[in-house]
Formats: sequence, structure tokens, C-alpha cells
Amino acid sequence: MNVRKLKLLRGSRGQSLLETALMMPLMLLVVLNAINLGYFFFVTVNLTASTRTGAEYAIVGPGSPGTTTYASANKGTIPVSSLLYQGLNGAVWNANSTTIQICSPSVTAPGVTGGTSGTPAIANCVKCTSSATCSSAGGTTGANATWTPDADPEAPFFVTSRVDLQYSFPPLIPGTPFNLILMNSLFNSGTGQYTFYRHIEMRAM
Repeated sequence: MNVRKLKLLRGSRGQSLLETALMMPLMLLVVLNAINLGYFFFVTVNLTASTRTGAEYAIVGPGSPGTTTYASANKGTIPVSSLLYQGLNGAVWNANSTTIQICSPSVTAPGVTGGTSGTPAIANCVKCTSSATCSSAGGTTGANATWTPDADPEAPFFVTSRVDLQYSFPPLIPGTPFNLILMNSLFNSGTGQYTFYRHIEMRAM
């Protein structure tokens, strides 16, 4: 190999190293943002599934479909709140940081206002800040609830059950450059955490 070819080979190696050094920050930015975005999607899927499971269990409970015995929101052997926290414990980080509100006819009897068809009815609510801490979140009108359930126009034959989840968590990879997707809308710079919210409403008979 002559001197000219040796110089060209060394020059191309130096150029490759320079290009790699220039592109590496951009590649890391894309890859780490993709990892965080995947984690956000994972959390969203689990929260959505939990609200659906909680609402279905609040209506059907451990009994057969069509029975009038609704699952308890926060009391008894397997309340709705316990089911939700147990499910989240295996799905998300620090599930006990989740705030749960359950509005169901089981909270108080009969759990609805009004007594004739066409009178709006609203289920009573309980609010849980952990699997062991639940308290009343509103009276028969749901006025004091954080998230008020919608009135059902066909009361007392139907009433709307509602489950709300609010979950705060830190991203897998902290830092502003690695959280460009959701930084402005859901991020709390004071706590360094994101807050995701999901809810569902189902009609109970």
C-alpha cells in the first residue's frame, strides 16, 4: 500500500468517527424518547383496562349477571377498590399512588335520587387514596365528588356506575430532552412526575 492510499484510509476513518460523534446525541434523543413513549403507552393501556374491569365488577360483582346485588365499592370480602389496586400492583409502578373514585349503587342503599322513571339518578361515590384508605366522596347527588357521574334519564330503572383513576409516576428516563412527547401537557415540573387520568361509565340496572 503506497503512502497516498494510507493517507486516504486514515482520512476516511477520521471522517467516520466525526460523523458518529455528531449523530450520536440525535440518535440517543430519538431512542430514549421512544422508550419513554412506549412506557407511557404501557401505563395508559393498563389504566384503561383497570377502569373497565372495575366498572364491570361494580355492576356484576361475584354473582351471576342479572342479580340485583352490586359489588361493594370499598367494603366486604372483595370490594371494587381492592380489585383495582390488586390489578394495578402487578401492572404499574407504585400503584398505591393511584387515586380511585368509585360511584356505584352499592355505596348506599338505594344509591340513587329520584323515584320515578325519567328522574335523573346519580350513584353515590367513594374516593380511595390507597387500598386501605377510602372515604365518602359525595352524597346522593354526587355534588362533592371529584368526578361527578352523569345522571341517568331512565331512573330508577337504570343508574350510571362510574370508575375514575388518576395515577402519577416518574418517567423511565428523566430529563426534559427525553420526554419531548408529553412534557408540556401532563408533566409536573415540581414533582417530576406525569399524571394520567382515565374513567369509564356503565349503566347498572
